[in-house]
Amino acid sequence: MITDEKKDTCNVVCFKKELVAKIKGIMPPDEGIREVADAFSMLADKTRIKIVFALSKEAELCVCDIANILGLTISATSHQLRKLRDKGIVKFRNDGNMVYYSLDDKYLEEMLSDAFKHVESNK
Repeated sequence: MITDEKKDTCNVVCFKKELVAKIKGIMPPDEGIREVADAFSMLADKTRIKIVFALSKEAELCVCDIANILGLTISATSHQLRKLRDKGIVKFRNDGNMVYYSLDDKYLEEMLSDAFKHVESNK
């Protein structure tokens, strides 16, 4: 009798040597893997996803605009923006007393848009 523990693993240990070697040969270095994981971890927070979404709809938004869109304090919004900025997802510019944010990584904008389309198509 096969238990639940054994249903999700092979019963015989073997592997396709050529296929495994091919994939190992094209596997990105650990540094690249870590950077991708970091980018995904930044988007694993719904507040940061909302910020990226808002910035994808408007070229630039000031911190006050973003805070109002999200219903957060300026301080809480700034904290999330700082995290996104540290990972290169957003950038900012000062204009007198105002600070404007924009996306620094257009690929993440496309990825987020595709993710929303995927979710909608699976409903």
